[in-house]
Amino acid sequence: MLSGKDVTRVPPNKRNVNIVFQDYALFPHMSVARNIAFGLELKGLDNQGIHRRVSELLELVQLQEYAGRLPAELSGGQRQRVALMRALAPDPDVLLLDEPLSALDAKLRQQMQIELKSIQEKTGKTFMFVTHDQEEALTMSDTIVVMNKGRIEQMGDPNTLYGRPGSVFVANFIGETNLLRSTVIGSEGDETALNWNGITIKANPGGLAPRVGEHLYVVLRPEAIHCSGFEPASGNRIKGKIRQRVFKGNHTSLMVEVEGGAVLNTLVHPSEVSQVGNEDVWLGWRTETATIIPDRHAGK
Repeated sequence: MLSGKDVTRVPPNKRNVNIVFQDYALFPHMSVARNIAFGLELKGLDNQGIHRRVSELLELVQLQEYAGRLPAELSGGQRQRVALMRALAPDPDVLLLDEPLSALDAKLRQQMQIELKSIQEKTGKTFMFVTHDQEEALTMSDTIVVMNKGRIEQMGDPNTLYGRPGSVFVANFIGETNLLRSTVIGSEGDETALNWNGITIKANPGGLAPRVGEHLYVVLRPEAIHCSGFEPASGNRIKGKIRQRVFKGNHTSLMVEVEGGAVLNTLVHPSEVSQVGNEDVWLGWRTETATIIPDRHAGK
C-alpha cells in the first residue's frame, strides 16, 4: 500500500518512490544544484519551478553556498545531504534509504542521524531506512521492523522493541542483553517466579500467561543490573565474581560470573566503578526491569 493505494501490480518506475543509495551515486560532472534538479527536469518542470524547488532544498540543508560545486569538492556529510535532497526534490510519497550513513565516520554518522530525523519531520515524508546498526535504528525511528530470513520478526516503536522484545532473535538483535533460560515455578499478578540454574529469580510476565514447568527466557538488559560490593536489601540479587572489565568511555562493562558458572553483563557508570571492588560483587535488579519471552524451541 502506498498513500492508501495497492501498488502490488504497479511497475517500480511508476510508483512515486525515490531512493538514496549507500554510495550516494551523485553525478560527478554535475554541480550540486544540477544534481538536485535532475529529477525535476525529468518530470518536465519549468525552469522557474526547478530553481525555486532547488533553492528551497538547499536552504533546508544549509548548502546554498555550495550550489555551484561538484561532488568531488564536498565532504562526505555534504554529499550525503545532496543525495538526500536530490531524492526529495520530485516530492515522493516514500523515500527509501539504503544504509546511507555507513560510509561516514562514527561522529559524523551520529550527527547525520539527528539531521535526517529533523529533515523527515520538517518535510513530513515517510522515510524507510535500511540499517544493520541497532543504535541507528533506535535513534532515528518512529517504527522499527526487524527482519529475520526475509520475514518480519517484530514491528513496533523503539521503546517496545527494546523493552519488550517478542523473541530471542529480537532481544539479541536490538541492543545488548542477558538471556536467562529459566523454568517457571510460580506466577502471581505482575510477578513470575522462575528457576534459573538453581537460583530463584522474579520477572515481569509482560502480558504472557506462564504455566508452571514452562521453559521461558528472561530478558535482562545490562543497564538494568546494579553492581555493588554490598548485598541489595530487596529485589533479585545474585553474588558473583568480576571476570572482565571493558572501559567504554561513558561506562564500564563488567562480565560477572555467578553461581552455576553463567556470566552476566552489566554496565557501571564511571563514578561508581571505585565502589564495585576488584572481584566479589552483588548483582541486583528490580522485578519490573526483567521481562520474559517464549522459548520457541521448548519441547522440540
